Amino acid sequence: MKGSFSKNIDLSTGDASIDLVCPSCNLRGMSVFHQVNNFPVHSVLNMATREKALNYPTGDILLGFCCNCGFISNVAFDDRMLEYSSDCEESQGCSSTFTKFSHNLATYLIEKYDLHYKDILEIGCGKGEFLTLLCELGQNSGVGFDPAYVRGRHTSKAADRITFIQDFYSAKYAAYQADFICCKMTLEHIHRTEQFVRMVRQGIDGRLNTIVFFQIPDVTRILRDCAFEDIYYEHCSYFSPGSLARLFRKCRFDVIHMATEYDDQYLIIEAKPADSPFLPPLQMEDDIEKLKNYVEGFQAKYQSKFFSWQKRLQAIRAKDQRLVLWGSGSKAVSFLTTFQVYDAIEYVVDINPYRYGSYMAGTGQEIVAPEFLREYNPDMVIIMNPIYYDEIKQDLNRMGLNPHLVTL
Repeated sequence: MKGSFSKNIDLSTGDASIDLVCPSCNLRGMSVFHQVNNFPVHSVLNMATREKALNYPTGDILLGFCCNCGFISNVAFDDRMLEYSSDCEESQGCSSTFTKFSHNLATYLIEKYDLHYKDILEIGCGKGEFLTLLCELGQNSGVGFDPAYVRGRHTSKAADRITFIQDFYSAKYAAYQADFICCKMTLEHIHRTEQFVRMVRQGIDGRLNTIVFFQIPDVTRILRDCAFEDIYYEHCSYFSPGSLARLFRKCRFDVIHMATEYDDQYLIIEAKPADSPFLPPLQMEDDIEKLKNYVEGFQAKYQSKFFSWQKRLQAIRAKDQRLVLWGSGSKAVSFLTTFQVYDAIEYVVDINPYRYGSYMAGTGQEIVAPEFLREYNPDMVIIMNPIYYDEIKQDLNRMGLNPHLVTL
């Protein structure tokens, strides 16, 4: 769906209502509360040259809020601009912090739902790390779908029990049956959210014992903390606990459990298909009024945060200090794009070796390994995700470096 909206909506007037159907609840009347123009349409697609990175296609972000269900969507999103492929490098599996989280999550799901010798299906499996973990720890068999999967990336004793399909999951794969369906960090990339969740439900059909697990970013934290770095083009759909649960019930699921994880960055939902959902709403779903307040105050928070960071970057530039970003993913692209940083920051560090030698979409910084900093010796490191602070500090200490550390 391609948006057809003015690139210059005046949000200061407080009247940015548009007559648009919400992709989640199908009611009209979303209001735009945040706008970013000319944002790179891909954040984790490897850019082989600086020229390609600087000239990569851009799109507009117009975040619309549905006051009926709480869903937030980029109403200007155009999925035809995206090119998900094996050149996408989204994996966080090189981080010990993230690996520990994934292992604990897999163990929790296996123990709670007795996932032993079962059939697992993962939608949006990335490089296959989590599906492989579920199959290894529970002696399960698995099928994973993702156009960005790279064959031969990982070796596993469970390899003969796992099939990876380099494609988007769709109704044509409904014949693949499973006891457990997993979908991590994928729904936020899908614009027609109700259509997608309903398709998953239709694929399950009458197998009412199937467990469904989704993990997505929690928009409540993004709005509350004005985490502008977590707003980018690929993420066209933003859910709170309430909006996510309402969608699942509408699509004939009973919501078993919801929680936030990973320093409240991730929202998880566990559900079961039900022809007539009967489980009562969870307390955390009652969030419409809170979301309205966050949305109303977002622009003021954004302006304050923007000018604060702009002033800080100008001071660093005036002192001729060496500054690097740590973490080359979507948060970094959002940060660099927001402040139009082209020359004040020369390098972005990442621990994922498959990112080395690539360039940041939109602004062109080279992505380098941590060891590069031994010679570069930065004065300051901005950590894109605070949850990795201790891990990054240990890496810097190991290299004998002691730059000033700042987190977003």
